[in-house]
Amino acid sequence: MTRYDTGAIADPFDESRKSFETLVADLAGPATAVIAHHDLEDLVHERGRDLLRQLLQDHLELRSVREEVELTDRRAGGPICGRNRLERGHVRQLATVVGPVTVRRCALRAPGERNIYPADAGLSLPSGRHSHGLRRQAVLEATRSSYDTTRSAISRWCGPVAGKRQLEGLVAAAAVDIDAFYSAKVPAPAAADTLLVLSADGKGIVMRPEALREATRRAAERATGVFRTRLASGEKPHRKRMATLAAVYDAEPAPRRPHDMIAVPGGPRRGDRPPRSGPHATNTWLTASVDKDPAEVIAAAFAQAEARDPTHARPWIAVVDGDHHQIELISAEAARPGARIHIALDIVHVITRISLASRLVPPRSRRCGRRGLGRRPRLARPRRPRPPGRRHHRSRHDRPATGSS
Repeated sequence: MTRYDTGAIADPFDESRKSFETLVADLAGPATAVIAHHDLEDLVHERGRDLLRQLLQDHLELRSVREEVELTDRRAGGPICGRNRLERGHVRQLATVVGPVTVRRCALRAPGERNIYPADAGLSLPSGRHSHGLRRQAVLEATRSSYDTTRSAISRWCGPVAGKRQLEGLVAAAAVDIDAFYSAKVPAPAAADTLLVLSADGKGIVMRPEALREATRRAAERATGVFRTRLASGEKPHRKRMATLAAVYDAEPAPRRPHDMIAVPGGPRRGDRPPRSGPHATNTWLTASVDKDPAEVIAAAFAQAEARDPTHARPWIAVVDGDHHQIELISAEAARPGARIHIALDIVHVITRISLASRLVPPRSRRCGRRGLGRRPRLARPRRPRPPGRRHHRSRHDRPATGSS
């Protein structure tokens, strides 16, 4: 077997250098001296991504040459991993954050056995076509917006490397390891004064009709279709299914004063009293499910809290948004022997409830409340109805004229 001549490749990054020199020449030429800055940005972005892709491709080609030389020398001493045949020229495509590249590698073969590709293990290549970096970008973008927006963002920065259905599969595949990740992750021990915080919330997710819960599906069948973009107050579209989210984390106590969280209405903060920072979450544990019942999700959160503090030596706090059903479930879990938990309503929903209560305030007092909190608003009193016998109506002709005595 003839050994691969590594001296034939004088410079494995020759193509990358040519691309870079071409880009430099274009930027230094007269054509780019008169274009606007946004056109320059587009030029550098597109050509720069091609340059990075070529650098990655040249590096992979260099590793392929080195792998072939190494395996050829090892095979001279006998079979490798039980394989007595070495085949060159096996290729696979890899979609990366800088564009698609080709990975060339050698295969170790034997009759009746699966091929072994040492380069796949050395590069830690995924089983699919998309790289781990591209999968990470897909997950990060999908958590912020829709899949259509995710596809547009990835195509804009990485090129046409994945379609919408492929991105959906990448995000779904990335979520299967969450339970295994948290089961293998052991939180660090905490002091007795460290807060153990539990949080629960709900999120409506638009579902297909056959995936709705039975009550929601029946309500959707009874609802009449209305062609408008916005719903009226209290109207339900009957297209969502509630997912329950829960979190458990540690937080060091951070005492704060009122002005640390909110400034005086109508006035700036004082420079001599800088605001104190709030608590920071550490050792966070998260879970969410659209299939499980809320009681199961909250029970899983309490199980995680029990594993962190089985003796209940730390203060437990549950942060909720005012959902009565969640509060009942948390109270039921806290009713177990030895458990003591403080339920806190977050400030955003407290302000919302105060805003709803402000509808009982007369408009004049409400305007005074907007200017400041110094005046106490007066609640509106319902008018006392007049007796039927004393009720009469006067027309505008019965009213006294202006200026008459």
